[in-house]
Amino acid sequence: MSTNPSRVFVARLLGLDVFDPLGDRIGRLRDVVVLARGTNAAPHVVGIVVEVLGKKRVFVPMTRITSIDQSEIICTGLVNMRRFEQRGRETLVAAELFDRRVTLADGSGDATIEDIGMDRQKSGDWLVSKLYVRRGHAASKLSRRRSKETMIIDWADAVHGNAEEAQPATQFVATHEGMKAADFAEALHEMNFKRRVEVAGELQDERLADILQEMAYVDQVQILSALERERAADVLGEMDPDDAADLLSELPEAQAEDLLQLMEPSDAEDVRRLLEYDEGTAGSLMTPVPLILPPEATVAEALAHARQDDISPALASLIFVCRPPLETPTGRYLGGVHLQELLRNPPPESLGNLLDRNLEAVSDLAAVSEVARMLATYNLNSLPVVNDAGRLVGAVTVDDVLDHLLPDDWRLHDDDVPLRKIGGRIG
Repeated sequence: MSTNPSRVFVARLLGLDVFDPLGDRIGRLRDVVVLARGTNAAPHVVGIVVEVLGKKRVFVPMTRITSIDQSEIICTGLVNMRRFEQRGRETLVAAELFDRRVTLADGSGDATIEDIGMDRQKSGDWLVSKLYVRRGHAASKLSRRRSKETMIIDWADAVHGNAEEAQPATQFVATHEGMKAADFAEALHEMNFKRRVEVAGELQDERLADILQEMAYVDQVQILSALERERAADVLGEMDPDDAADLLSELPEAQAEDLLQLMEPSDAEDVRRLLEYDEGTAGSLMTPVPLILPPEATVAEALAHARQDDISPALASLIFVCRPPLETPTGRYLGGVHLQELLRNPPPESLGNLLDRNLEAVSDLAAVSEVARMLATYNLNSLPVVNDAGRLVGAVTVDDVLDHLLPDDWRLHDDDVPLRKIGGRIG
């Protein structure tokens, strides 16, 4: 390790690829784990959190890091594949130390930690040595402007307060702004309850809704219950109706009804309709807002709807054609037009001429097993769901079915083999 720099800053490491000695990619660095050694002593860097295949986060000790700089990280390749769990006095740098307020030892006031520098010692150990801090207040979620000066100070030049004190999450959210919702959800899961709530408080409602939809129910309930009632209702309104219904079904009945009363009436109506269905039916899984157009609509119009940012790939794969009204429950369901069919025909062509009339709809009372068989038999990504009057009431997608069939804790599932050599060289 003699060619390594003696100091690196954590913010610049976040998102870097981690490789084994042969150059095979292991995963991506998501955080650094440090161990407190007392109030004034610089924390010991014990390892890194790496996101490996399957979006799971695992711990790699610093003793297995052979090279680290601002461009790449190389380790021995021997990785414990058990999901990372924080222990004892361990602290996550990006998740917990960024945004922490400290008091400058020279008496010049308070500052906010925005980055942390760690130094390699002659012994080969890594210690936190430097803090990149900003005096004054960090940016809020409403204003991205920051105030006053920044500086690099020694760890010992700051008085570190109680870790239980409330702290903002501005820097953490800004650092992870481009992260996919599922990956951000994984990062939130690793945090303690206090920090989860602080980060949730910094996020915009739409962003928080997207992240909650990727979390296990126990985490969803914990975060939603910690929000103010009005904000919790706003976040539920930003969620897909089927995900909001699933989350509300996990809450006590009185709390769920209270939140429904606070939601926008149109959003609450969609959710209430889903909550009326028995669990395990197509109606309980469906989304009540698929892509619906009349038979006179053109290919160009259908493609424009399918291109919307908030439409999932599964929903975009099939346009449902119905008689007015086009809000669910619709007029008579006529059939569907597949995305590939749209791509094969000229823009002015009417959807009524392209209908797949053999696309059989499922009853809203059908069992999930029946829905799964139809999706698998006909290689579909979504299916129309109709009521007993033949009106379209929603659509069930393959990911809806998978979420139902997988165990409740599938997001937290661990591999059976805890220690292996990445790349298959050691089984």
